[in-house]
Amino acid sequence: MAIDYAFNCVILRVEQMSGKRVNSIKIKLSEQCLSLFDEDNKLLHQYPVSTSKYGAGNENGSKKTPLGLHRIKDKLGGAMPVNEVFIGRVPHGDLNECKARNVDLPDDVIMSRIMWLEGMEPGRNKGGYVDTYQRYIYIHGTNHEESIGTASSIGCIRMCNQDVVELFRLVEPGSEVLIEE
Repeated sequence: MAIDYAFNCVILRVEQMSGKRVNSIKIKLSEQCLSLFDEDNKLLHQYPVSTSKYGAGNENGSKKTPLGLHRIKDKLGGAMPVNEVFIGRVPHGDLNECKARNVDLPDDVIMSRIMWLEGMEPGRNKGGYVDTYQRYIYIHGTNHEESIGTASSIGCIRMCNQDVVELFRLVEPGSEVLIEE
C-alpha cells in the first residue's frame, strides 16, 4: 500500500481491493475528510474534501452541509472527461473551453463528476424544509482545488477532480454516505 499525505487527511491508495465491494462513505466535517469503506467496514481510501464554509445544517437555503445518513441517489458524468463543467447537471465542455467561449460560470463550478445525495432520515435530511436531494447537494469536482481540505463550499462536498473521478468508479447508486461533524 502506498501512502500520500494531502492537507489534513491521509490518502490511502489501495493497490488491490481484493474484490471487496464498496459499502459506505463517511464524511467528517471537522477533518474535511471522506473515508471509503468495504463490506467488512475496512477502510479502503481517504480523500480530502471541502464542505460548507457556513458549517453544518440541513435547512433549505442555508448553504450548509447536511448531516446524517444519506445515499447516492444519482451518478452523473461518467462518460465525460476530467474537468468537464456541469451547469444544471448538463455538461458544457472543459473549464478552459467554457472560459474561451465566455460561458457564464458561477464562482463555485461543478466539475468532472456528480454524485447526487438523498437524505435517508425523514425530518432530518429527507422531506419538507430539510430535503438534501431537493437542495441539490452533491459530491463533485471543483474549480477551487486549492481550497480542498478547508471548509469553503456552499453546501456540497467538493473534491479534487482526479479524486472524484476515482471515487465515482468505486461507488454505486445506493451506497450509503454518513455525514458527521
